[in-house]
Amino acid sequence: MMQSTEAQQNKQATLQITGMTCAACANRIEKGLNKMEGVTGANVNFALEKASVTYNPDKVSLPLIEKKIQDIGYDTVKEAVDFDIGGMTCAACAARIEKGLNKMAGVTNATVNLALETARVEYLPAEVSTLDIMKKVEKIGYTAKVKQEQQGTEDHRKKEIKAQRKRFLLSAVLSLPLLWAMVGHFSFTSWIWVPDLFMNPWFQLLLATPVQFIIGRTFYMGAYKALRGGSANMDVLVALGTSAAYFYSLYLTIDWSNETHAHHTPAMYYETSAVLITLIVLGKLFEALAKGRSSEAIKSLMGLQAKTALVIREGQEVVIPIDDVAVGDVIIVKPGEKVPVDGIVLEGSSTVDESMLTGESMPISKKKDDFVNGATINKNGMLRIQAERVGKETALAQIIKVVEQAQGLKAPIQRIADVISGTFVPIVVGIAVATFLVWIFIIDPNDFAGALEKAIAILVIACPCALGLATPTSIMAGSGRAAEFGILFKSGEHLESTQKLTTIVLDKTGTVTKGKPELTDVIVASSIPEEEFLAFIASAEKNSEHPLAEAIVTGVRERNIAFLEPEAFEAIPGFGIRSVVSGKEVLIGTRKWMAHNQIQVDTAIDQMSVLEELGKTAMLVAIDGHYSGLVAVADTIKDSSKRAVERLKEMGLEVIMITGDNERTAKAIANQVGIEHVLAEVLPEGKAVEIRKLQQAGKKVAMVGDGINDAPALATADVGMAIGTGTDVAMEAADVTLMRGDLNSIPDAILMSQKTMTNIKQNLFWALTYNVIGIPIAAAGFLAPWLAGAAMAFSSVSVVLNALRLQRVKL
Repeated sequence: MMQSTEAQQNKQATLQITGMTCAACANRIEKGLNKMEGVTGANVNFALEKASVTYNPDKVSLPLIEKKIQDIGYDTVKEAVDFDIGGMTCAACAARIEKGLNKMAGVTNATVNLALETARVEYLPAEVSTLDIMKKVEKIGYTAKVKQEQQGTEDHRKKEIKAQRKRFLLSAVLSLPLLWAMVGHFSFTSWIWVPDLFMNPWFQLLLATPVQFIIGRTFYMGAYKALRGGSANMDVLVALGTSAAYFYSLYLTIDWSNETHAHHTPAMYYETSAVLITLIVLGKLFEALAKGRSSEAIKSLMGLQAKTALVIREGQEVVIPIDDVAVGDVIIVKPGEKVPVDGIVLEGSSTVDESMLTGESMPISKKKDDFVNGATINKNGMLRIQAERVGKETALAQIIKVVEQAQGLKAPIQRIADVISGTFVPIVVGIAVATFLVWIFIIDPNDFAGALEKAIAILVIACPCALGLATPTSIMAGSGRAAEFGILFKSGEHLESTQKLTTIVLDKTGTVTKGKPELTDVIVASSIPEEEFLAFIASAEKNSEHPLAEAIVTGVRERNIAFLEPEAFEAIPGFGIRSVVSGKEVLIGTRKWMAHNQIQVDTAIDQMSVLEELGKTAMLVAIDGHYSGLVAVADTIKDSSKRAVERLKEMGLEVIMITGDNERTAKAIANQVGIEHVLAEVLPEGKAVEIRKLQQAGKKVAMVGDGINDAPALATADVGMAIGTGTDVAMEAADVTLMRGDLNSIPDAILMSQKTMTNIKQNLFWALTYNVIGIPIAAAGFLAPWLAGAAMAFSSVSVVLNALRLQRVKL
């Protein structure tokens, strides 16, 4: 009990981190945060440059977490915004707003100035938006408006790309003469003219120094922070390698200038350090561009949202930004327009294209009291809707949130890469030192420069960047592409585990079937008139939320039979209902329910069996302790169910159907879709038990369901898959949400998982193979340092580009 209370107290924050250069940096931050008192879990994603931190606010605050990141040697992306505040009358007002804002998740500092009627808020853009801050101020009872000159801040990733581009261009301009001079040294390129100035050691020093210490400053800073923290990262390798080349060349330059009769220019290595830094910066630029592309799925989802809404305010129709729409606002949606927010239709009728949510190409009819989702398209009639969910509460916003979470959390396979990259750098430094010593003392004692060159090549080619990027970029691209097909993985862990499944357990109602059964048969066994019999049944069932009850109520309503008001109602899951209507007890349900209440139903068994063999669900009815008849409803299978089951079988998966329905009805439905294994008459709590039995038999089980009663089984299964057209409870308990309600999304999800894992394994294989092959080649002296730098940059970019292939996967 105490554990659950503590879990409820915990908060989760997402921080955008700057300054990371490789996976070792991410590991250091993660390790440091996890050691903090009050932090219950921290995940740092190198590719996304984000830290997801779960913490207890009673023990640690967000500013303290930020400070810890800064102490480790990195920083977080913070933004500051000034607001004009309206409605303040005294210092107490300012204090109230300030206190309220400082309590917000994602706000690191807020100060309110009463005299100027302004507020300055420092916040984490990954955690909270200016709109959230404005809404908070309004909730406190005042108004807030962003100062106009501050509208629109530049995305931190765009800033990074801009900075990397500038660094590369400056570095390239300074390194080009050095590269020209280097090319002139080779015998096979001796025909190329090289200006004498370019061969002068002092001129080369003049060009190489700003590259080494201005462009390369970030590597020195990164290496210092890493070493100070007791670890080593990519920056250590780059700083060691380039410094060795630069300072050895500086020594040769000074030595050359001291020679009284210097008649020849010694071989310098300024170009080695300068070209290396230039190539690494180019690789970082490509990496930043590729990382930007890997989040295209999120951007395309965000792009689906309407930008404005036509709202009725004070009797007038006004167009306002989507961010200003509030719950309860009445919105007019004209034909051809996007529905701005989730809401209820108040007036009008139309058809709405919901393909972005459901995948169904056919528009859905909408009329009064129907629910419409934001970002869907109104096709032909004008609708007047009332906003029910706005901002972060809309279905589209929830989808985006799930995709972001999936991209931010690590898959188990990534832990392997993290462990390798964490110990990789010290090993490489050791190999480089050993190589230098072997060459200088054993192989060629007279060639100090040659031994140094080989050590530098090892340091540079062994950068663990590719290893660190291998998994997260594939997870980002794979989960993003899956979202475009309406498949939402809650985390990288579930994206990985889905491909290991061996058994798929399908709930019947609403999953295999449409979940909207219709009243098909009415058999009255007593002297009571059919109309009165149906009135009793519908009145008894009207308070039930079960799909079968809804079918009965709808069927009776369509026959224009008046309902009575039940005096009592009780639902017994898996058995039936008990109700009191007009002073008479009405029991509706299964054979077991009748037997439990000692009602004799022997005469109805044959009729019931015939109906069940036809795939109908028959329910026995007793009024005032006597069997009075039965009703049957039929739930038709979804058009996609049969093909989806065939695809799952073709993939070698075992398919089982589970239901609370009786065995005959269940088998009739199962036969229609080609399912041989049926678990019938299973109570809601029994579904989780059945899942555990399958797991104990050594099977990896996925449970697919849509109802509240499926939630325990969804949570118990290795992978819980919720049909997106079902209940919020089911989706909350599930690991994967299938937004389209189409069972073909199950094999699609498994295929997407398989393709993503194959992609990750390709990346890890090439990242490791590249180092396994590259280090011995460099140690043997067959790889010049500048070539090693080019190869290292190419390896990181190639890993990211390979991951991005997932964005073009067709299912």
